Amino acid sequence: MSDDTPRTKPNLLQYIGYAYGRRLPDSMRDWVREDLAGKGATARMMVRVFIPAFLIMIPFWFIPTTLDVHLSMTLPILIPFVFFSHALNKVWRRHMLAKHGLEPGLADELKRQKNAHIHQAYIEKYGPRSGPSSSHDI
Repeated sequence: MSDDTPRTKPNLLQYIGYAYGRRLPDSMRDWVREDLAGKGATARMMVRVFIPAFLIMIPFWFIPTTLDVHLSMTLPILIPFVFFSHALNKVWRRHMLAKHGLEPGLADELKRQKNAHIHQAYIEKYGPRSGPSSSHDI
């Protein structure tokens, strides 16, 4: 008995490929949208960057030495991974949204919804903004 309905969530191999840049089938677009633009997307992306860096650092902890030396060998490598994963988080999420045929602006959707009352108060007080629209507009 075969099931021909398309999957809506990736299996383990698809997920690992997706986590590091591979495109998922169109039947999984809703899942991709939620993963890249939903609640917790920033933290998920940072964990995905941290895991390979952490795995690379594990062998350093097998070298017989003091805790200070272990930390001085691994932290200078891990800290930039954390910084860069945070700094480039939105860039990567926008890229992956576009790669899956979704609007890159979805990466800011939760922030726009959260700050909608601030923008509305501005419009009520000063009127609508003039000039070119930006990624910060609602």
